[in-house]
Amino acid sequence: MSRSSFAATAAIAILLAGAAIGAQEQAPPRFGERVEVGRIIVDARVLDDRGSPVPGLTADDFKVSIDGKTARVETATWVGGRDTGLGIAPLESTPYRDTGPPTGPGRLIVFLFQKDYEPSRIFGLMQMLLKSRNVLETLMPNDRVAILSFDSHLKIWTDFTNDVERLDRVLGHDLLLERPPSVEASSAPSLVERLAPDTGRLTYGIERALELIGEALEPLPGSKSLVLIGYGFGRLGFSGVAMENDYAPARHALVAARTSVFSLDVTNADYHSLEAGLQIVAEETGGFYARTHLFPDIAMRRLAGALVGYYVLFVEKPESERPIHNIEVELTRRKSHVLATSSYSEGGR
Repeated sequence: MSRSSFAATAAIAILLAGAAIGAQEQAPPRFGERVEVGRIIVDARVLDDRGSPVPGLTADDFKVSIDGKTARVETATWVGGRDTGLGIAPLESTPYRDTGPPTGPGRLIVFLFQKDYEPSRIFGLMQMLLKSRNVLETLMPNDRVAILSFDSHLKIWTDFTNDVERLDRVLGHDLLLERPPSVEASSAPSLVERLAPDTGRLTYGIERALELIGEALEPLPGSKSLVLIGYGFGRLGFSGVAMENDYAPARHALVAARTSVFSLDVTNADYHSLEAGLQIVAEETGGFYARTHLFPDIAMRRLAGALVGYYVLFVEKPESERPIHNIEVELTRRKSHVLATSSYSEGGR
């Protein structure tokens, strides 16, 4: 090989080596397999000892445990009214009101009354019908309320509406003394669109009624509230009260619909067996249970606080093949009462 040919070959080799080195330097580093982290939404209501809502919290204020293991809370977003500094006085005197203009979708509240004319129940029902009218004073223009009742079957009195006069007439008179009117589906949001009165007339168990309500609420956005005012349910056996087989689908439907049940017991007793059903459905859906025969105003004040707003928590979901997961929500830096669902199902919520 001539000297000139050798020099040219060497130059080409040096250029190729430099290009290879440059390509190696520019090539992006390789990582392991990409890990997708699932997330779940947890609705949490936070109340102080007086029943007033506690806004202003951040993700760092919450601790969420799933199946006993701490799960990371990515964000915590408050949805609802603002704390005006007034707190919540008894509804008869100073109802809680948000002083800001209504923005976005309002609250969706369903009242479900268990009707029974048994002496230990009817007085409490009448009392709570009257006190429920005070909740109407706290409604903002974009809030919607539906009223249902259950005795021998499910009855629908109103679809979601903000017609306070109509709602007040149902609570103050019609529900006890009249028959339900013909109810047509309202403009969105609508409960009756997916839960027709004809279906209600064929619903003979309170558990099945709860399931149908949950299914009807599921497509609607955000967290919903179901105020269950009644005397309870379940089946009394030798070992205590057991939930009927229809209860599990009802619980699943309510949790999937992000619907918290607030159970207000109208029975004139310090304890009775059927209260177990009211307690269980409230605990498992992120609501609360309260007796009303002695201090109804305290129960209503706490209800008003819970209805003001809630936190939407985005929580990292651990890898697990379990179909149902236990979940617990606590506060890290202050003492208050946290209301959140006690479990969630894969493929549900």
